[in-house]
Amino acid sequence: MPIATRTTPRKLSTAEQRREELLEAAVRVFGERGYAVSTTEIAKAAGISQAYLFRLFPTKPELFAAAYEVASERMYKAFRDAAQRARASGEDPLEAMGRAYYELIERDRDVLLMQIHSYVGAGIDEQARDAVRRCFARLYDLVKRESGASMAEIKHWFAHGMLHNVMAAIRAHELDEEWARALIENHEEECG
Repeated sequence: MPIATRTTPRKLSTAEQRREELLEAAVRVFGERGYAVSTTEIAKAAGISQAYLFRLFPTKPELFAAAYEVASERMYKAFRDAAQRARASGEDPLEAMGRAYYELIERDRDVLLMQIHSYVGAGIDEQARDAVRRCFARLYDLVKRESGASMAEIKHWFAHGMLHNVMAAIRAHELDEEWARALIENHEEECG
């Protein structure tokens, strides 16, 4: 009986690759199911055992915090890149960062959902709370530095971002109802 030979070399997954794959799955699953999702479901989505999940992240709160940081890094990069393009073109960086965020959550709903669920996680767990605080601090510093906006403008900008999160999460744009139109139109007018 002939021995089968492999025509392509076998590529082994490194621990770092598996960690990244796990975090991508965790962002997706936490986004879809929320903080209460089981680690078994996350491990299954990542194609690993629960035991291996816990070798990479010894606790669920550590996994959630790391997944949230992945999602928040996507926001940070979107803001940073938009501000750089805006400065180069003479556009208002604050408006550009707002548009970049709206575009991000349109194409990457996991970022939006991780944010929504992060508030629940932060209310339950200290590690989740610390991850969300770090994200907000980092985004605040970036927005302040890149926009040069006043404290009141920055506060207003973040508040409108939160309204947009809620409207996007409940898909208010799909409704033909006065309250949805009023909040969306008013929000869009004020944010440019």
